[in-house]
Amino acid sequence: MDNRPALIGIMLTDPEAAEKMNAALHEYRDYIIGRMGIPCRDMGVSLVSIALSAPQNAISALSGKLGSIKGISAKTITHRVPEKQ
Repeated sequence: MDNRPALIGIMLTDPEAAEKMNAALHEYRDYIIGRMGIPCRDMGVSLVSIALSAPQNAISALSGKLGSIKGISAKTITHRVPEKQ
């Protein structure tokens, strides 16, 4: 399968969920090309951005796994790279 670029934006509202989030990210570590986390302590949330290069099924699986964790909201953006002629 062809890899495509993707971004997953994560809003972590429960610090207890961080361990489960990190376990999910570790499972897909071969596809992760960048990660940035920003704690917004005054608002009680952490914002995490994950950049991926992965097949669509892996992107969907990771996003779904993250979104199923209580205390996390995740949204995904993907881009289909045109085939080279």
